[in-house]
Amino acid sequence: MSDAAAPRGSNEARDELLRRVRAGLADRPAVAAIPRTYRRLTEPGTDVTALFAERVSEYQATVQRTTAGDLPGAVAGILAARGVRRLVVPQGIPDAWLAGSDVERLGDDPPLASSALDQVDGVITGCAVAIAGTGTIVLDGGPGQGRRALSLLPDYHLCVVEADRIVGTVPEALALLRPTRPLTWISGPSATSDIELNRIEGVHGPRTLDVVIIEPPAQA
Repeated sequence: MSDAAAPRGSNEARDELLRRVRAGLADRPAVAAIPRTYRRLTEPGTDVTALFAERVSEYQATVQRTTAGDLPGAVAGILAARGVRRLVVPQGIPDAWLAGSDVERLGDDPPLASSALDQVDGVITGCAVAIAGTGTIVLDGGPGQGRRALSLLPDYHLCVVEADRIVGTVPEALALLRPTRPLTWISGPSATSDIELNRIEGVHGPRTLDVVIIEPPAQA
């Protein structure tokens, strides 16, 4: 066997292959930089609150817009209409949000067992950010949101969204979020479809989602 035909180590073979590739590409023109001019900001003049409410409604969620002063009454009315009697309330939820409600409030410290979460009537949370363009609510486990299981196991979720947390686009939302946080992205009630496109709700999260948007008081 000649030296040219002798087997070589894997590193030698790799280096030889790369040498040939580089030689073959030596006379090729340089590749121009690929433009990445994605739209990152909301179009001027967009009412992100109105757009968010519209998009959330399209996901078969119920949306109500109110002010901070009227929020307790709005929350109490929604919970009564849904027949909620036992509600999980994560740490950080302001007492004022439930001032008008007589529901039994369940804390999550120490953490409730999964079986207990499955038996409650629902959960109330705030959110980290909301995206108008997609009608998406993002939770990151911060104050007033609790751990992920709280918004995944109960069959009902009432989410209170402060208007100043609503942005127009996904890139705007990503700029405000920390990727190391436990992010939960919610676009309407949990649902899926089978091969015949029959919609089934409540498969891997709440079957029912109500959203209350807190808007600033109207200017006099």
